Formats: sequence, structure tokens, C-alpha cells
Amino acid sequence: MVFRYSLEDSTRKVQGADCEPPVTVSVQGCVKSQLPKSHDQDFGLLQQNLHLLADSLLAKNNNSKANDGLKCLLDKERHDSNLDHIVLKKKKPMVIAGSGENHEGQASDDSFLPGLTDDAALDVLAWSSRSGYPNLASLNKKFKSLIDSGYLYNLRRRLGVIEHWIYLACILMPWEAFDPVKQRWMRLPRMPCDDCFTYADKESLAVGTKLLVFGRELSGFAIWMYSLLSREWSRCPLMDLPRCLFGSSSLGEVAIVAGGSDKNGNVLKSAELYNSELGTWKTLTEMGKPRKLCSGFFMDGKFYVIGGMSSHTDRLTCGEEYNMETGTWRRIENMYPVSDAATREPAMCSPPLVAVVNNQLYSADQSTNEVKKYNKVNNSWTVVKRLPVRADSSNGWGLAFKACGNSLLVIGGHRGPDGEVIVLHSWEPKEVNQDWHVLSVRERAGAFVYNCAVMGC
Repeated sequence: MVFRYSLEDSTRKVQGADCEPPVTVSVQGCVKSQLPKSHDQDFGLLQQNLHLLADSLLAKNNNSKANDGLKCLLDKERHDSNLDHIVLKKKKPMVIAGSGENHEGQASDDSFLPGLTDDAALDVLAWSSRSGYPNLASLNKKFKSLIDSGYLYNLRRRLGVIEHWIYLACILMPWEAFDPVKQRWMRLPRMPCDDCFTYADKESLAVGTKLLVFGRELSGFAIWMYSLLSREWSRCPLMDLPRCLFGSSSLGEVAIVAGGSDKNGNVLKSAELYNSELGTWKTLTEMGKPRKLCSGFFMDGKFYVIGGMSSHTDRLTCGEEYNMETGTWRRIENMYPVSDAATREPAMCSPPLVAVVNNQLYSADQSTNEVKKYNKVNNSWTVVKRLPVRADSSNGWGLAFKACGNSLLVIGGHRGPDGEVIVLHSWEPKEVNQDWHVLSVRERAGAFVYNCAVMGC
């Protein structure tokens, strides 16, 4: 994939936490972006990572010409470190044949990383941390077009490169994202929805590079979508049969929602698949039983839905497995036994708190405050750990239990002497004797998690 643009400064604002807009000044015919200190620090780290990755790739390829070109590039960057963001206004584009090569078959100076072909440069960029992509997009039109196209995320998926960000709504607005690697919180732009959507109950789902938020507006059901590429909110097409209180999960670029309630309160047994690349919904084969307030997850390449209620009073213990290849459902009896508390107050309990790590299903029991592990062979559950917070105080509501890479996340609120905070706890199931690790504490966020989704791309 080749991007052919003249180098021209782009002074758009980089989205993120506590971001300041860049100031543009003229310097003897050049344009210089005076970016905030945080941008310089992040860009410096990004450069270091790119250098290490490039050195590694070049060592494997033993490409002496590319090594010479990269060495020239690094020397130039060291020599002109104070002019990193200076770009000539009217530099003419070089016509290239192939990925970052000129007509003589050599790496072109117009490639993403001078001295490297575009294919090699794109591999380097794909392996670098995506937290630096907004900074790259602010350099010039060529990088902006690359980042906005989503090509790097598709390449990362093919290479198996995944970084997980956690998206939280702990007060009514706005949404925030947390990067566990950089330990950085980022505030998303405000969602341009009406007040009804703002204050109504909502459900969320991360799929591909998009965050979907489901709720109600004055006109009816609505879905707002945040794009990691554009860093903006927009409306998402409605499902064929709009609903709420459904079970859902995502696998790569697709997601499945199952069950729920329609606008008239009818409990549904229909399911739909969303393709985030096409932005379309597709109706699937119906489940065997209608259910709402259920939970969904992917495990071993199949979609499952468990728990929930078939009516206003009856809770379900069976689960259902959807085979995406055959398009059929299979019922699994007694897959999610009902606790005593759920039997007494079925309508008060939250949907099952479940998460899958390395194709292993875990559950956070709302009544016993325990983490349980599912045995696929004998269809049973065993206790593996205590939760770091109480889930029984609100019948499981206000608590997030999610998978994040190889770890389980428990996110809950805490009221202390200095106010209400949200605490992110992390634990790797393979480390059985390991205690819960406090990943981050978000102050002044409230003590109740309204929505949570983990995006891996």
C-alpha cells in the first residue's frame, strides 16, 4: 500500500488527556509546530521505539543499503533534534514505483522512514505502540492519511500485534480511556447525544477500532459510535431489531448481540452480527430460548450466551453456543447455575459477570464475591480466588469484570476520606498464587462503573 503526498505540515490538535493545541509560527519560509511538552516526550519515546524496531528488522534482513539509509536518518535526527517538527511548505512529491522505492529500485527519501521501503517502514510502525499514532498523524498529511486509513490496524491484526485499552464511563459523561502500558488516562470528546440518551441506561461494546454505546433517545433506540481512527463520535446504524438488555461480545472486526428486550418490553431470542469494517448488521438464526439481562462471550472461536431471564420472574441456568461456521445454536444445560440471592430477587441481579482469558471462562459471583473458573469438560465451576472488591453490595451492578490480554480486570468504586475513586485491579490467572495488582486509581470519577469495554487492536 503506497501513500503519495507532498510533505506539508498538519497542525491539527492531537486528542488525549490534558492536550494543548499546537501553536504554528513561521520560521524563514518554514512552518514549525510548537507542540506541548507531553507531545515532545511521547514523540521522543516513539522515536526510540521505532529505532529499536527498525534495527531489529534490518538485522534480520541484513540489508546493507537500508542500514546505511537508516543510519543516515538517525544521524540526521540527532543532528536536527530541535527541528523535528519543521517541514517545508511546498516540497514537491517524488514519484515512486512500488513501496517506497524510486525508479532505480532503491529505497526512496519520500518513504515513511527514509532508507527503508514502505513495506519495511509500515512493519516498523505496526509494531510500535499505537498510543503514538495521534502524534504521528500530526506530523504531515502523509502520516495523517496513513493513520486515518486504518491500514496500520489491519496490518497489526495480521501480525498479531494487540494493545488493549480500557474504556470507562464512571460518571454520566464523558467517557475516558486508560492505556495500561503508558499508565495514561485520556478523555474522549463529549458525545453529541440528547439528554435522554445521556441519563438513560446504556450498554457498550468494543469491536475492531470502534466503541459502540447503546441507549435510548427521545425518538427511540440509538447507537453512538466512537472511532479510534477519527477520534470522533458518530451515529451507528441501528440493528434490524433494536433492543436493550442483550448479551454481546466481539471477536476481531465482528460482534454478536443476542436476546434482550424490544421497545415494547418483549423478551427476544433473535441475534444479530455486526461487521465493524462494513458498518452493517446481519440477522442470525434465532436462539432456542428468549432471554434478557444475559451475557455473551467468545471462546474457542464460538459465541456463547448465558444467564439472563426468560420472563420478568424466571431466571435461566442454561447457556447456548453459536457455531459461526454452521450458523446453528446448541443448548448447554445448567451452564450457569442460579445463586440463592438470584433466586430470591431475580430481577435485582446484574447480568452474569463473565470474562474469557486464553479461551478459559471466568465468572465473578455477585453473591459470594468469588472468582470462579469454568470446566468445559464436566460443565462445572470451581472457586479460584476472592474478588478484591465487594460485588454483593449492589447485586453486581456498578462493577466491571473484563478480560484484558492475559489478565482479568475488576473495576469498582471506593469511597474514601478524599472522595470517591475508581480502582482498576488486575490478575493473571496463570499466576495462581499472585495477589490482585492495583493497575490504576482514578480520582473524582465516582464510585459506580456505568459502562466498561476493552478494545484490543
